[in-house]
Amino acid sequence: MSTVAGRQTGQAAVPVPRRGGRGRPARYTKEGLLDLVVAVFNERGYEAASMDDLAKASGFTKSTFYHHVSGKEELLRMAVNRALDALSAALDKTVDTDGTPVEKLQDAIRRTTAVLLDELPYVTLLLRIRGNTVIEREALARRRAIDTRLSTLVKTAADAGEIRADIDPRLVSRLLFGMVNSITGWYRPNARTGPRKGIVDAVVGLAMEGLRAGRPNVMIQAGQASSD
Repeated sequence: MSTVAGRQTGQAAVPVPRRGGRGRPARYTKEGLLDLVVAVFNERGYEAASMDDLAKASGFTKSTFYHHVSGKEELLRMAVNRALDALSAALDKTVDTDGTPVEKLQDAIRRTTAVLLDELPYVTLLLRIRGNTVIEREALARRRAIDTRLSTLVKTAADAGEIRADIDPRLVSRLLFGMVNSITGWYRPNARTGPRKGIVDAVVGLAMEGLRAGRPNVMIQAGQASSD
């Protein structure tokens, strides 16, 4: 993109329009322009959002926008890959760390939760795609691969006797991701949702306490109680 200047930050970038003077076209950092696009996708829905909507939100003309990207499909690929790359990298770091299986599982939960908070708009968009296009199906396949990696961590910890082994690891991974992903429905930065670290610690604490080895099978006990 000839009009995009790259800039790396430790947080999700904020759109940074830069105008050289009155009437001059807007210019954005790479992260800022993609943030703006993702905001439109999340607000209107990917399928409903048009290139006209994106051009209007950016201050570009439609023809100028097409000069920099081939279409909204390219933008979707960039956006979902940002979320998927961050989640994959988090699990890579977990695998590379020393520690027991349960410590690696705990680290994976902590890191993936942190990614969701840091990349909230991008993960939100990822969770909303339904596989209607090739790009969406590719993204869903990568999501399933990430889920499989977490299932492997769960199974390894269960086989080592470090967490409860009475629940299918695949179910555990789905429940864990379900809890983490639900954050997109209510968390808003700078709102009264508590500090970021507090949310990460709460997710890790709740997950690991529920998976603690030796914990009684509440579902079985409840079933027995109802039949007595």
